[in-house]
Amino acid sequence: QLQLVESGGGLVQPGGFLRLSCAASGFTFGAYAMSWYRQAPGKERESVAFISPNGGATNYEDSVKGRFTISRDNARNKVYLQMNSLKPEDTAVYYCYFRGLRRDYWGQGTQVTVSS
Repeated sequence: QLQLVESGGGLVQPGGFLRLSCAASGFTFGAYAMSWYRQAPGKERESVAFISPNGGATNYEDSVKGRFTISRDNARNKVYLQMNSLKPEDTAVYYCYFRGLRRDYWGQGTQVTVSS
């Protein structure tokens, strides 16, 4: 059964850091590009970061460039999001995502709250 399971969210003070993980199973992980999305209360879900299947290409939403880093470990079927210099506006539920052959797949999300 295909699964995407996020972890690593929590409450952090402004300027702090978190590392999110997404454990994938049930599909050929290394064959697919992976992304992190987020959705803040009252806002639409937005793409945060993208990584190509072999990790050689990445892309970021403008507001997180220079602060967030996406990476992957194809041997462990995991994708990560290192988030540094967190701001209150980064508060959201963060989702792991990939586009399969026939449909989109999402994890259940992990809450990130940046507050003093």
